[in-house]
Amino acid sequence: MNYKSFLLIILFVPLINSCGNKNFEKNPVDNLIRDMNDVPIYSIILNDMEEAGTFFKEYRHQYRIIKQDTKDSEPAETLTDWYAVGEDFFNQNINNMGMEVAAKTEDGKITKTAAPPGYNNYVGNPKYGQWQGSGGNSFWAFYGQYAFMSSMFNLLTYPARRSYYDDYRGSYYGTGRPYYGPAVNGRRAYGTNSTYTTQTKPNTRWSRSTSSRSFRSGSSQPTSRSGSRFGSSSSRSRGGGFGK
Repeated sequence: MNYKSFLLIILFVPLINSCGNKNFEKNPVDNLIRDMNDVPIYSIILNDMEEAGTFFKEYRHQYRIIKQDTKDSEPAETLTDWYAVGEDFFNQNINNMGMEVAAKTEDGKITKTAAPPGYNNYVGNPKYGQWQGSGGNSFWAFYGQYAFMSSMFNLLTYPARRSYYDDYRGSYYGTGRPYYGPAVNGRRAYGTNSTYTTQTKPNTRWSRSTSSRSFRSGSSQPTSRSGSRFGSSSSRSRGGGFGK
């Protein structure tokens, strides 16, 4: 082997290793799931996101976690720090702001398919509330002791409709396909540019950023088919397959 070939090997081996390591880098959602291994019930919601930088892009996520330390304890809500995420993972979730991106249900099952917040653990669960009204026009109402959960899921502004829930549980739950709800006035009911998110979260970093304006004007709506930390901002408040 000549000297030139030896130098090329020295230069390319670290590059190959670096590329290979990226494939095994865990995203923040996987890390949160790992850290909550002993938590019996939780929901991870993509609370906000940000694309920063002009020449060298940086991508960030912030999550809202609703969890129960025991199956009988009240759900509690926590807002996480901002996490750096890879471009691929950011793009995979570009339509999922305001949605539940991972959950662990009471039977210990973990899902990482995007769904409307609360649909996997609380909405439709007779332990926490009941449907009010008739037919597809009925909506979910939490019992008095769990009334604070209406604020957690913004149900006072945007009620959870029985027809949406039945569609999710009957056609999407367990299939691996994300559920954004039906189109309402040209926009999906849930997700980044949805009626739900724009009404309940009007002042996010994403909505104020240049990238979000480009997204709103240039991106198509999703169909129902399918790290390092930046800053520190956390808060905690009270928090407390179910049939049709």
